[in-house]
Amino acid sequence: MKKLSALIFVFLTSCTGIPDGLTAVDGFEVKRYLGTWYEIARLDHRFERGLNNISATYTLRDDGGINVLNKGWNQDKGVWEQAEGKAYFIDQPDKGRLKVSFFGPFYGAYNIIALDKENYAYSMITGPNKTYFWILSRTRQLPEATIKALIDQAKQQGFATDKLIFVSQD
Repeated sequence: MKKLSALIFVFLTSCTGIPDGLTAVDGFEVKRYLGTWYEIARLDHRFERGLNNISATYTLRDDGGINVLNKGWNQDKGVWEQAEGKAYFIDQPDKGRLKVSFFGPFYGAYNIIALDKENYAYSMITGPNKTYFWILSRTRQLPEATIKALIDQAKQQGFATDKLIFVSQD
């Protein structure tokens, strides 16, 4: 629970911007994005250290926002750790820019900078700066060619791809 509490703290102290030079995807369809996404790779943050089988599940809220349930398996403790939050669009709902909160009025950025618009099979997410980065998938694994293409794109955008952590999804 400490790791997910740290995640919450990060979001509480972050802003809702997007890194310079990057844009969020257009033509975003929230209903297609709902459901469970599996974390394939990320840049290191202490709130996820020691966790595997990390996923995020998104459902619609009655107020037009999105419920967020992040969870991961802590192998050392033998328990699931999770954090529940809410997200709202920053711009229009067809733009992949959201603000996410796990407590109160403080929000962090959730910027979708790449998305398989045909199948909604994978996405790349960044926070307000380039130290936050995730590759997500609808399945527990992505084809190597897809991972390579996404990593190449992220490297060209200035992310520290040599420091990526690949998450065990078993």
